[in-house]
Amino acid sequence: MELMEKLAILGEAARYDASCASSGSTRQGKKGSLGSTVACGVCHSWSADGRCVSLLKILLSNACIYNCAYCANRCGSNVPRATFTPDEVAKLTTEFYRRNYIEGLFLSSGVVKSPDYTMELMIEALTLLRGSYGFNGYVHVKVIPGASQELIQKLGLLADRVSVNIELPTSQSLMLLAPDKKRDAILTPMGEIQKLKEANQEERRLFKSAPLFAPSGQSTQMIVGATPDSDAQILRLSSSLYEKYQMKRVYFSAYVPVGRHPTLPPPDVQAPLLREHRLYQADWLMRFYKFKVEEIVEQGENLDEDLDPKASWALRHLSFFPVEVNQADLALLLRVPGIGPISAKRIVAARRTRQLEHSDLKRLGVVLKRANFFITCKGRYAGAVPLGSPFLRAHLVDRTGPSPQYTLPDFATPAALPAFIEG
Repeated sequence: MELMEKLAILGEAARYDASCASSGSTRQGKKGSLGSTVACGVCHSWSADGRCVSLLKILLSNACIYNCAYCANRCGSNVPRATFTPDEVAKLTTEFYRRNYIEGLFLSSGVVKSPDYTMELMIEALTLLRGSYGFNGYVHVKVIPGASQELIQKLGLLADRVSVNIELPTSQSLMLLAPDKKRDAILTPMGEIQKLKEANQEERRLFKSAPLFAPSGQSTQMIVGATPDSDAQILRLSSSLYEKYQMKRVYFSAYVPVGRHPTLPPPDVQAPLLREHRLYQADWLMRFYKFKVEEIVEQGENLDEDLDPKASWALRHLSFFPVEVNQADLALLLRVPGIGPISAKRIVAARRTRQLEHSDLKRLGVVLKRANFFITCKGRYAGAVPLGSPFLRAHLVDRTGPSPQYTLPDFATPAALPAFIEG
């Protein structure tokens, strides 16, 4: 099979993996090498279905020994199969980088023969990329559940970020749709990665020249909408992963129907992108606003699709409001819809020198269209309706949906590429 044919197959096969992460890495450029990473991360764009395509995003192989019902690449699926050689992965990444198409690589794979065998191929590809091809840019690699700790360590020393997909939020769902996979086989590598990272940090304190192990940490991904699991279950698991494994990000991927199974949504059902969007908003509240899961959503329930989670919380807790912006502490300001971490800190800093008016808040970055219903400035309320009005919810309903989406050329399509492969 020609390399361009492989690229078309394995680029398309990788579209279901979320990879929109900033690098968080500071791998410096070196003389004679290609690329570098910086703490601000890799630049990103968005595909038409809301998924990030900022990196060269490919599978090493879409051949797989597992038959997960939700996966387009399951062994029982009738799709074209292809496998890159390690050298082909290294060459593609280098050539794409030199032509300024990408700033890094996202590499995942189906399970070929066994987890260890697949990991050995991925390690060989990255060893060639870092060594023979001198690539010093950002690399995000998926760890194969069930692989040995030794191989995980080798992979982490070559990559900037590693991730293990937990895929489904409960053991029952995993048993139903992916009977070949066990929850412990997924969680154990997460624990090993965390231990290896902590050991590496200690080693780096003693020896500055010690190599870095996954400097951008680890992330994971969950499929949303393939099973009846509630948003409360999903967020509770996410919170646990952040706490236990110091996860950098938990990604949520709206299920796209790819096959038939008695418990899966029928093929004509649209991907629940709005639900995915709300989960990301709730995740943001947990990570940056210090909300607890039980504050965001009731046990066994889903998030309100008409309201963002913060506005939904505020409507359920009107007794906290209105908040006087000239007196409220930072934690309380962060509970106000329309006030984020940056604008809250600006408010606290600005009111040290003067009493703030509503007109001042707009200049500080506050979204007054939402915040006016929940604040007072010098005792003055500026909401369009009273705080307890039955029409308040209608004013807060989010009609914008998910964030605007942008597109890049489809790198999986041979016609979009120059003919650099033959050289």
